[in-house]
Amino acid sequence: MGSSDGVRCMLLRGGTSKGAYFVADDVPADPETRDDLLLRIMGTPDARQIDGLGGAHPLTSKVAIVRRSTEPDIDVDYLFLQIGVEEATVATTQTCGNLLAGVGPFAVERGLVEAEGDHAVIRIRLVNTGDVATATFPLENGMPRYDGEASIDGVPGTAAPIELESGGIRPLFPTGNVTDLVAGRTVTLVDNGMPVVLLRPEDVGATGRDTPEALEADAAVRAAVEEVRREAGPLMGLGDVADQTVPKMILVSPPAAGGAVATRAFIPHRVHSSIGVLMAASVAAAVCVPGAVGADGARLPEGEPDAGLAIDVEHPSGILTSRVRVAADDQGVWHATSASLRTARKIFDGTVFPRPRR
Repeated sequence: MGSSDGVRCMLLRGGTSKGAYFVADDVPADPETRDDLLLRIMGTPDARQIDGLGGAHPLTSKVAIVRRSTEPDIDVDYLFLQIGVEEATVATTQTCGNLLAGVGPFAVERGLVEAEGDHAVIRIRLVNTGDVATATFPLENGMPRYDGEASIDGVPGTAAPIELESGGIRPLFPTGNVTDLVAGRTVTLVDNGMPVVLLRPEDVGATGRDTPEALEADAAVRAAVEEVRREAGPLMGLGDVADQTVPKMILVSPPAAGGAVATRAFIPHRVHSSIGVLMAASVAAAVCVPGAVGADGARLPEGEPDAGLAIDVEHPSGILTSRVRVAADDQGVWHATSASLRTARKIFDGTVFPRPRR
């Protein structure tokens, strides 16, 4: 596809991220050709992504590809691609719970699903992980309503609420253990929609109260986190993760702002200014399990985890509340489901033109 061939594209903010959304039929089916096109559209590789749609940060260098699903009881399939910024990489090993917030509205906008009444309920298959999510959001005249009174930390203003529910399919702890010893440190390997590693800040030379900028500037902390990440990847069934964007690495500590637990999230080399939806869901589920890293210092609300708890996960920009239901089955295997409130907004809809060559 040449630079003169425009591609139909919609730019949406989903949660605390921003991405380019495409209907699957509008981009090449061949992964190598598709990835080359997306790199040229986003302006990668370039630290500023000055010649493309990317916003010079992993949180704004994302792509969602959506198609009608052929799976029973599923409306649409959602493939997430994390586009590199300075390096010409396209990663498909993870999904994104923030861009997930925009998938339902995008599917309605593009006519991939029919929606009637005051609310749409869209069943979404997350192609990257095999999970299934349900998105519920308001409609106005058969189209998504973006204006509303819901607010989420990390995004200015208010918007219409989007309820996301997911999880419950895979075991919560990939190794079967609540804690593991990895690179000489006690960690919790957990996957409630996103594979993450929970660490104690002091085990990598941090405090738990560090700013994202301070963590990114501390070479010793980054090296320690990366050492754990590379050893944890194979244990989580991810293989060699040297060139992957998972697992995410999350420092967990006692809360400081009235929440249940405080976090600092490496994604995996930059530090998140807030926290991803599915990262928060994994943290929230893990700290409900006695013995998990972070559980001893967490301040959980009253109630039983198997009946559902609203866990306030603190992050540098505020709090993300993840409602989780956590229980062990008859074989002692832990499972979890999660629900969270997100918002999304359509920013533009039109034609994007890729640059001629990388």
